[in-house]
Amino acid sequence: MFDYRLKVFHTTASRLSFTKASEELHISQPAVTKHIKEIENQFGIKLFDRKGTSIQLTQGGKILYEYAEKIRNIYRDLEFEISQINEQHKGKLIIGASTTVAQYILPEILAKFNSYYRDIRIELIAHNTETISDLLKEGKIDLGIIEGESQSSFFEYQPFKADEIVLATKYDHPSAHKTISLKDLYSLDLIFREQGSGTQEFIQNRLKEKGIPIEELHTVIQLGSSESIKNYLLHSDCMAFLSISTIINELKNNTLTIIDIKNFSIERNFHFILPKGEQSELIKLFLRFTGLL
Repeated sequence: MFDYRLKVFHTTASRLSFTKASEELHISQPAVTKHIKEIENQFGIKLFDRKGTSIQLTQGGKILYEYAEKIRNIYRDLEFEISQINEQHKGKLIIGASTTVAQYILPEILAKFNSYYRDIRIELIAHNTETISDLLKEGKIDLGIIEGESQSSFFEYQPFKADEIVLATKYDHPSAHKTISLKDLYSLDLIFREQGSGTQEFIQNRLKEKGIPIEELHTVIQLGSSESIKNYLLHSDCMAFLSISTIINELKNNTLTIIDIKNFSIERNFHFILPKGEQSELIKLFLRFTGLL
């Protein structure tokens, strides 16, 4: 029901990329541009400004994004409430989530879930991907949501949400808004997450595929959370690979920016990780609910 033009705009604004929006929506980039132009003509405003190879929302674009988010949520709530008429659910669900998911993605989802199901108690355990996998194996959580790449034969994996890992730095960095090559990474001061982090695993594997051993890069410091890394970036000339989900607000507020790397990107999916076999009704309910988001 969400108006398709608004959906195109919302996706483009969320990803801050026409290319990424076209890939996510499975339409051509000219089609994305066409829908954006139609909205701009309708309202008589410009929605995006180009900054080098990246785009930023204009003031009008920021206002439209806020309302597009509200409209999307209204339609989602309507569809879900209609589907849940006459159903009652009770119990407790223990969810384990890797740090990025637990901090930046799940809180909004859990708040909405709890508004529908007040008799279901949710407990959220946040840790890195490796630990969440161990907790599920030990039966200490009901399901997990992870960002790591490794998979175990003990579990079933289901895609949850698309994500991209980008190279970020402070907005006024001397190299901001420039495109670099992979070889330029050797000359940069970099910050990385701790070992055991799913994000770190992805970065390490993708760089290795391109012949860049991460241990040969100049690591200034390893930090245990994206928040710590973001704050460090603001007070240094370092750069760091971060999930785009963690820096959406900083990109919109022009405190951090993305450094494009020529012919290189790190795309991934967050995954539900589930014990093999039949799932409980509460797990099935939560999976259906998140599938609407």
